[in-house]
Amino acid sequence: MSAPERIPPRSVTADPDPVELLARGELTVRGRIREASNAALFCTVALDGRKASCVYKPVAGERPLWDFPDGTLAAREVAAHEVSEATGWGLVPPTVLRDGPYGEGMCQLWIDVHAEAELLALVDGEEPEPGWKAIGFAEVGEGRTALLVHADDERLRRLAVLDAVINNADRKGGHLMPTADGRLYGIDHGVTFNVDNKLRTLLWGWAGEPLAPEHVDVLKRLRDGLDGRLGERLAGLITAAETDATRARVDALLASGVHPEPQGEWPAIPWPPV
Repeated sequence: MSAPERIPPRSVTADPDPVELLARGELTVRGRIREASNAALFCTVALDGRKASCVYKPVAGERPLWDFPDGTLAAREVAAHEVSEATGWGLVPPTVLRDGPYGEGMCQLWIDVHAEAELLALVDGEEPEPGWKAIGFAEVGEGRTALLVHADDERLRRLAVLDAVINNADRKGGHLMPTADGRLYGIDHGVTFNVDNKLRTLLWGWAGEPLAPEHVDVLKRLRDGLDGRLGERLAGLITAAETDATRARVDALLASGVHPEPQGEWPAIPWPPV
């Protein structure tokens, strides 16, 4: 399957129930997204006169990984959406697990990216300017290094909290989806919910800083949800041990009251970072 001549920007549908559209609509494959590490297909989905663009990642197209059970990445993406919805922040686009042209897979709404929104930058100097948070130094060629920074943006900070909860092992810059209406989405959550600490992210700018009261309130709500409806929804997507580990991460965040810091037992920043 060849890539489409032009993949349109990711767009959030105005459909009142995008989850129903994704779950029950007819999927039509339009092309393959070649830069994706696993099989990712650009599709349209239609139901009762409604239509949207989406990404379909069949389980059959997942590459085996040494540290995640085979055939589980699609379900982990759906689990990340469930946790995102439970926070009330809506940071992960509507995502479902469904059958498709190439078997069961993850289906996620396509998001329209606002290209002018600047969330990451490489700058000269030892410290970030106001409005930015330091990630670390990066080689930029010819023996030069530059400081990699991300915006001091509350939307990114919420995403950093979500990533700590779901144990996201791959938060790259290319997975950040700002939209023209001011929202921010994160995508590509296949390597999440591992029982071992695997947090790898570009969003280390708040490491060690106190969590905001909003974050604490959300974490308390998640903790209650994991023993109730959220836990029930996750039960069909990840293992009981992985749900228990998620509870433990929430408990640890509440006990410490601060954003997590790199632990040194796993590379802290994904590669490539973008």
